[in-house]
Amino acid sequence: MTTKTLPNISADSIAYRNGRFSGFITPISYILDLGIIILAASYFFVESFDLLTYSIFIGICWVIISMQLDFYKIRRNTKFTTLLMRLARQSVFFAFVVFAFFGYYYELSRESTYIFNYLATTIGGISLVKIGLFFILKNYRSTLGGNFRNVAILGVNEETEQLYQFFETHTDYGYRSKKVIDVHTASFTLADFQKWVIDNKIDEIFCSVKELDNDQLVELTDFADNNLRTLKFIPDTEAVLSQQVHCDYYGLTPVLSLREIPLDDLANKITKRAFDIVFSLFVIIGVMSWLTPLVAIIIKLESKGPVFFKQARNGLDYKEFTCFKFRSMVPNKTAHLHQVKRGDHRITKIGKFLRKTSIDELPQFFNVLLGDMSVVGPRPHMVSHTHMYAERIDKFMVRHFVKPGITGLAQVSGYRGEVETEEDIKGRVRNDIYYIENWNIAQDIVIIFKTIANVFQGEEKAY
Repeated sequence: MTTKTLPNISADSIAYRNGRFSGFITPISYILDLGIIILAASYFFVESFDLLTYSIFIGICWVIISMQLDFYKIRRNTKFTTLLMRLARQSVFFAFVVFAFFGYYYELSRESTYIFNYLATTIGGISLVKIGLFFILKNYRSTLGGNFRNVAILGVNEETEQLYQFFETHTDYGYRSKKVIDVHTASFTLADFQKWVIDNKIDEIFCSVKELDNDQLVELTDFADNNLRTLKFIPDTEAVLSQQVHCDYYGLTPVLSLREIPLDDLANKITKRAFDIVFSLFVIIGVMSWLTPLVAIIIKLESKGPVFFKQARNGLDYKEFTCFKFRSMVPNKTAHLHQVKRGDHRITKIGKFLRKTSIDELPQFFNVLLGDMSVVGPRPHMVSHTHMYAERIDKFMVRHFVKPGITGLAQVSGYRGEVETEEDIKGRVRNDIYYIENWNIAQDIVIIFKTIANVFQGEEKAY
């Protein structure tokens, strides 16, 4: 078994993740666009028009359409023609939604002139805002030097020199190239380079794959994953690694991104967070409001100690948070060190029932409401186990790119409960990484239904 050094999750690494995206840009765009849509509606449709109903309907439809069409997914290297194409597609679907609303609620013939004027005004206004913001950001990066990312280019060859020159001449992309590093010099080592990346707060590493051997590529990939850096490959062959990759073009240079995380997109974050809040409030008000007093009385009658069990666990960006559960064991000094095993003598009689039915996990909906957890995501481990697995299991740290969950894909795929073998934790990591790279809200709903079904059907490892 290969043992790696525990990753150094420094304050710089956390700051990088927190500052990686300009989080204010997308919400401001949403607010401006929806503001134009609603204000224009209040101006054009004044007679017996239900503005509130329309605003709710059109707002929901606008968000759904924009997410499906990646309307707000405008990156630094997005071309102006791409922006125009997304505007055109969004406008067509928006027009269909508007006509659908008025066709259902009103006589379309009476309102048709106003509708066409309304569409022209809203689409024109949104286009001006979108195009204006696009060029404002480009000038903000090139003229004022804001909204930038520090990058390092690894390897000296024609492709890397071409990329370096592209970043130098296209300052509107907001990339500051710190250094083009020659890997074939006697003084170069990956260990020194990794330290330099952290010390110089490098955000993204562009690596030429033909300059490093396979072992070095794997080591660099592990470093980027474990230290929350973005690694992109400049390809030399058609197949670089077996993992899912995404190809972008910077000028004429193709660049492969190792991992695309849907929840890095702010619209997806907002959607998931909204779902978490609604679902957790439903459980807290509808279930826990009456179940908690009953469980508390039974726990207290059987054994002395608190009703709730609190434990430090690692969450998003490796930050520690306090995880809540109903106490299912007698108070003991090893609760924060040793995982529950089959036939564990520490588990109380009521605790066996709570764990078998997953009722002991219900207080974690308070963690969801507080923002430490999500309803669905990689299950968090106790801190001592997180450190251990981070040393032993490759890619384990990738799980911390998103919030941990009460349930997850790994749990409904047979990897719940005690880690009895190395394959158990590797299976969790594989499923968690797949979930992170392929997230969508429909998948969350499916996982929730599977979790509920498993509660009633019973699970072998629920002990």
